[in-house]
Amino acid sequence: MRDGNSASLLRAAVCIAAAHPAIPVRSLGKVLMPSRFVPVLIFCAVLAALPPHAVGQFAPTPIGATTIPAAQLMQAPELVRLLNSSDPQPLILQVGSRIFFAEAHIRGAQFAGPGSQPAGIELLEKTAASSPKGRLIVLYCGCCPWNRCPNVGPAFKRLHELGFTNVKVLYLANNFGDDWMAKGYPTDRK
Repeated sequence: MRDGNSASLLRAAVCIAAAHPAIPVRSLGKVLMPSRFVPVLIFCAVLAALPPHAVGQFAPTPIGATTIPAAQLMQAPELVRLLNSSDPQPLILQVGSRIFFAEAHIRGAQFAGPGSQPAGIELLEKTAASSPKGRLIVLYCGCCPWNRCPNVGPAFKRLHELGFTNVKVLYLANNFGDDWMAKGYPTDRK
């Protein structure tokens, strides 16, 4: 039942069954009259007429890592070169779990709170507030595989909303341990 026609038929069947006058619906001991079902029928008809993709538009869409444009991604070797250069250092913000940050993090990184949580976004805003809007900011998480990371997408979006113009996200395909630490890249441990 995952195709569009099956979903539409299922929505229509549920609505018709719920509003059908032959099905007695009791409310406080009374049988509801069919005329009371008119608003339900209208709502169900509209719902059934919508294409399946439109129904999902009423729910908030999570902002995943895969929504970040490729041009805004940074590969680990590029960040390592920056860290080892005499160029101005980027502001590196870990937007994942504090526990993971405490275990190990990129050399010079600051904990900025989990990007998927309101408190994390608030901490991110405070941490970035004193930085110039054009400074290079590198976000990373590394909690899980890239396509499941709930943290970098919302953090990236929020910094752009605040007017930061040079935000990159470190692409860690698997996780921080495999894609950074196991490769011997610069790491701090607390």
